[in-house]
Amino acid sequence: MIPKEILKKIRQIELRTNRLVTETLGGQYHSVFKGQGMNFEEVREYQPGDEVRFIDWNVTARMNHPFIKKFVEERELTLMLVVDLSASGVFGSVDQSKRELAAEIASVLAFSAIRNSDKVGLILYTDAVERYYAPRKGRKHVLRVIRDILFHEPKGAGTQLNHALEFLNRVTPRRAIVAVISDFLGEHASGATAPRRGESGAAQMGEDVISSLRQTHRRHDVVAVQISDRYELELPNLGRLTLEDAETGEIREIDTGDPAFRQRFQSARTEAQSKLERLFRSARIDSLHLRTHEPYGSALAQFFETRQKRIFHG
Repeated sequence: MIPKEILKKIRQIELRTNRLVTETLGGQYHSVFKGQGMNFEEVREYQPGDEVRFIDWNVTARMNHPFIKKFVEERELTLMLVVDLSASGVFGSVDQSKRELAAEIASVLAFSAIRNSDKVGLILYTDAVERYYAPRKGRKHVLRVIRDILFHEPKGAGTQLNHALEFLNRVTPRRAIVAVISDFLGEHASGATAPRRGESGAAQMGEDVISSLRQTHRRHDVVAVQISDRYELELPNLGRLTLEDAETGEIREIDTGDPAFRQRFQSARTEAQSKLERLFRSARIDSLHLRTHEPYGSALAQFFETRQKRIFHG
């Protein structure tokens, strides 16, 4: 029996995200995510404006006037949600945590998918794959996906996207849309504190993850959705603080009252963020950066619009 407060939370997310899908994103989803290819449907007589390249020359020769092959798009798709449940996701400086925002974004994508009669699957991961739901259709399935993103209690605290992608490629043989929803902190700059000078492990790990993403993108249509909080990018002036890295357990004392320290922190984070975005571009992976303190509807709509223009206009 699911507690009433959990059902209420899931229902609230469904109402908010369904409104966005209905009013804004439903048609855009159909436009920017394509099927496996084109299926032959029939041969019919050529009509002015038809593509010459589709003329069926064998039938045209037999009938002494032009006929063309008609194709229809293979529309049914599979959307795989690959969601990071590492411990850093519980952080949020506003009412909404990163994990809650991740659940809302997953909900928008999932309801857009089932609106287009597509299947939705789920992989939850930390430093291992925590849960897998095979792709299915239907509202009940999507609500179960949202519930687990919000309330699954992970066994691990760290982040190993590589493991999740390896698992994805084993269980998803056909091409799919793969939305990786993560803060990507463990992939380029771990933890809640500024990186120390001389640390190179994060950079190397980022290259390993991008290599896995690049390999996965050859088989699937990968989209990276980064969820972050503004205080992961810039520190407020709160004096001396003792911080614990949610994923590693490392404890550090910092002085946020020191303007020079806050500036170094922001510069390090800005550099790490720029590097991550360059890595996505080098892998030709579309990426979207969302923040807990900002409305996400317009950002999602802009992302879909930009992707649609790129697909149709190059």
